[in-house]
Amino acid sequence: MSHYIKPGFADRLLGAAVSRLARHGVSLAGAAELSVRGRVSGEWRQLPVNPLEFRDGHYLVSARGEGQWVRNLRAAGEGRLQVGSSVRRFTAVELPDEEKPAVLRAYLERWGRQVGRFFEGVTAEAGNEELLRIAARHPVFRISDVA
Repeated sequence: MSHYIKPGFADRLLGAAVSRLARHGVSLAGAAELSVRGRVSGEWRQLPVNPLEFRDGHYLVSARGEGQWVRNLRAAGEGRLQVGSSVRRFTAVELPDEEKPAVLRAYLERWGRQVGRFFEGVTAEAGNEELLRIAARHPVFRISDVA
């Protein structure tokens, strides 16, 4: 059984506002609007995400687990990030669990105040063993720009 924490009404309302702001050029603390094609419909689906720049790469982390955007991105292998008129097309490769701890730590350092409640009490200060324990519950994609 896959892990997913479904957003409540307030979360959906806030997400819609953050996504709309990003689409119109206002990024709250680095948030962007992710667009990915639906694996069944083929239509673009949008939602707000917190992209992470870490070391030599860029990443998308699913704090809530295996949501629809994760499944769609796995199927499509590509998407777009938008803030205002700036649209970044990318390809995505999912990381195996053993490569996630450093990225999860950086994500929690950057976004932990906002999304920490989805990580079972694990914080950026946790050891690699704790981060590895929760890694399977949080898909991580390394994204690369499309030329």
